[in-house]
Amino acid sequence: MEDRIARFATIWGRAIFPVTATSLTRVEFEQHLVPLTRTLVEALHARPFDASAAQRVGAELVAVHCTDPEALAGTLGVIESYLVLYCGPDGSGADGAEEYRARCARLQHGIAAGFARALRERTLKEQEAIARSALTARIDAQQALHASEERFRAVFEGAAIGIGIADLEGNVLEVNEALLRMFGGMDGHVRGRNVSEWGHPDDTPHVWRMYGELVRGERESYRVEKPYYRHDGTVLWTNLTVSLLRDADGVPQYQLALMEDTTERRLLNLRLRYEATHDALTGLPNRTLFFERLEKALGGSGLPGAAGRFGLCYLDLDGFKAVNDSLGHSAGDRLLVEVADRLQSCATGPGEVVARLGGDEFVALTTGSDTEEKVTELAVRILSALSAPIRIEGRELSVRGSIGIVEGPAGERTPAEVLRSADITMYRAKAAGGNRFEFADAEADARAITRHGLTNALPAALERGEFFIEYQPLVHMHDGSIHGAEALVRWSHPQYGVLGPDRFIPLAERTGLIVPLGRWVLEESVRQARTWQREHGGSSLRINVNLSPTQLHHPGLVADTVAVLENSGLAPGALCLEVTESALIGADDELLEPLRRLAALGVDIALDDFGTGYSNLANLRRLPVSVLKLDRSFTKGMQQQPANPVDVKIVEGIVALAHSLELAVTVEGVETGAQAAQLRDLGCDTAQGWYYARPGAPDRIHMLSLSDAVPTPS
Repeated sequence: MEDRIARFATIWGRAIFPVTATSLTRVEFEQHLVPLTRTLVEALHARPFDASAAQRVGAELVAVHCTDPEALAGTLGVIESYLVLYCGPDGSGADGAEEYRARCARLQHGIAAGFARALRERTLKEQEAIARSALTARIDAQQALHASEERFRAVFEGAAIGIGIADLEGNVLEVNEALLRMFGGMDGHVRGRNVSEWGHPDDTPHVWRMYGELVRGERESYRVEKPYYRHDGTVLWTNLTVSLLRDADGVPQYQLALMEDTTERRLLNLRLRYEATHDALTGLPNRTLFFERLEKALGGSGLPGAAGRFGLCYLDLDGFKAVNDSLGHSAGDRLLVEVADRLQSCATGPGEVVARLGGDEFVALTTGSDTEEKVTELAVRILSALSAPIRIEGRELSVRGSIGIVEGPAGERTPAEVLRSADITMYRAKAAGGNRFEFADAEADARAITRHGLTNALPAALERGEFFIEYQPLVHMHDGSIHGAEALVRWSHPQYGVLGPDRFIPLAERTGLIVPLGRWVLEESVRQARTWQREHGGSSLRINVNLSPTQLHHPGLVADTVAVLENSGLAPGALCLEVTESALIGADDELLEPLRRLAALGVDIALDDFGTGYSNLANLRRLPVSVLKLDRSFTKGMQQQPANPVDVKIVEGIVALAHSLELAVTVEGVETGAQAAQLRDLGCDTAQGWYYARPGAPDRIHMLSLSDAVPTPS
C-alpha cells in the first residue's frame, strides 16, 4: 500500500506542481503530498466513513500555496481517476466498488469544501491583519484582501466542472461559468432560481428524497445522474454531486453542487445501444432486442389482464440462396431490405413488432387477448405483401416465404422454447411446398425434437454398441424349408427403447452415418451366417442384407464387401444384397458397375420393393439382379378370400416376367395361410412374413416348425 500511496502522490504532484506557487522542488513537493495521500487513503477505508479528513487535505493545499484555480481542478480530477484505482480495495464486488466510488466523491467534496474554507479563513485572517494594521499599512492590507478574493474567485470561476452554491432553502446564490455554459449561457435561467424548479420527468424517486435528507442535515452528500431542461427545451444530463457546507460550529449553511455534463456520453451510449440491438442492413430490431421483447411478452408484462396472450410468426424466405448464388450477395441484400420494408408495413398494430434474426429469417410478434385471430391475419398480410414481385437489377424476382406460427398464453414457455417450436413449424410449412403458414403442433414438435435428438445420438450409439440385428426367415414356398434370413437392424435406445429402422435409417442417410452403420450390419450378418453354417453342419442358409442408396455411391462398397466375406470365410453365394428399386431408377453404368462386380463374384443382388418405383420393366435386363422382391402392396389383397383379381393378375404377370428373365421371386408381408397358398400357386419362389415368423434373435431361425410353414389353402 505504501508503494501505491507513493505512486499516487507522484501523479498528484505532476498534475498540480506547474500551477503551484511554492519554493519547493518537484521532489520535495511530491514528498509533501505523501502524508496527505495517506490521510485520504485512511479516510477512504475508515469505518465508519468520515469525510472531514478531506477538508484538512484541502486546507493543507492552501497552506502550501496551491491556490491556483487549476490546482483544485487538477486535484479533484486525480482523486476521481486514481484514488480508488490505486488505493482502493482489491477484489471487491460491484456493490463494494460503488461504495468506494461514492466515498471518493465525498472526499472530493470535502477537499473542495476544505479548500474553499481555507481560502476563506485565509482571507479572514488577512482581513484581520488589515484591521490591526489599518493605521500603518492600510494600502498593503487592501491589496492583500483583493488578492485573496481574486484567488478565491479564480478557483470558483476557473473550475472545469460546474459549481453552484445555494442556501438551505434551495435558492441559487452563486454559479460559475462552467455551469452557466451547461445551461446554455443564460444567467437568468440559473441564478436566482430555486432548486425545486429543476425537476424532470426522468428523475428517479430517490433523487428528491436524498435532497431532503441533505438540507435537513441527515446526510453530508449524495451523487446521482440527473437530467435538466435548458431554456431552449433541450435536455442536459449530468453527474450531480451535492454536498452540505457547515460553519465552524457544524451548523449547515449552504449546499455545494458539482455538475459534470454527460449529455454527449449518454447520446453515444444510446447510439451504441441502438447499433447493438438493430440489424445493420435492414434497420429492424435484431435477435437481441427481439428476445427482450419476446421475454417481456411471455412474462405477461404490458398484456391486458391475466389472460394475456402472444402470437409469433417465424418467416424464412423460400429459395433465397438461389438469389445469392445467381445474382450475388449485393442483390440478396437489396432483396432483404425490400422484404424488411414490406414486413414493417404489415406490423402496424398495437403490440406488433418485426425483427430480423439473421440471414433470410424474420419474426413478427403480436400481443393482446385475441392473438389467435391477430396472428393469422398478420401471417396472411405478410404472405400477401411478399406476393408482389421485387425488381432488382432490372429483374423481377418472385418472393415466397414459409411461416411457422406459435400462439398461446403468456407465462407458459420460455423465449427459446417458443422460437424452437416456431422454427420447427416453419420447416413443416416449407416441406409442405412453401408459400404458406402452419400452426405449431405439440406432437409434431415432439417428433422433430426426437428426430434431432436421435440424429445427434447416432454416432455415439454405434460406438457404444446400442445397435443389434434381428433376423426374419426366408422360406421356400414349395416345401416350407428355410432358405435364409433377412438381417434387420434395430436400435436399443436408452431413452426410447427399441427403435425400428424406419426411425433412424433416414437420419443415418442424411448424416452419412449409414456407411459405417451399413458396414457394421454387413459384418455382423455375415459372421452370423457363418456361425449358422458351422453349428448346423454346413447349412446352406443365405443371409440378405439391405444396401442404402448412399452405400451404393460409396467408392469402398466392393472392397468392403469382399473384405467382410474373406474375413468371415462365408462364400459369396451365401450373401444377397438387397437394393430398393427406387435407388436404381435411371441408374447409369457407373452406378451399376459395383453391383455388376459383386454379382460377378457370386453375390446375389435382389431388387427390393419391386413395383413401387415405376421403372421400365425392360430395364431389368441391364440390371445385375438375380432376385425380385415383390412389394407387399401387391399381395395385400390376397390375405382374404376371394383374392383381389387385379392383384392376382399383376403378381402373375410379374412372376412370369421374372422367370422368363431367370430371376427368382421373393414375396414380402405374407401374413395368412390363404395368401401363402395363393402365392405358391402363382409360382413365387420364396417368401417372408409374420405367417412364417416375426424378426427375432439368430437362434430362432432353426426353431421354425417346417410343418407349420407349409401353406395349405384355407
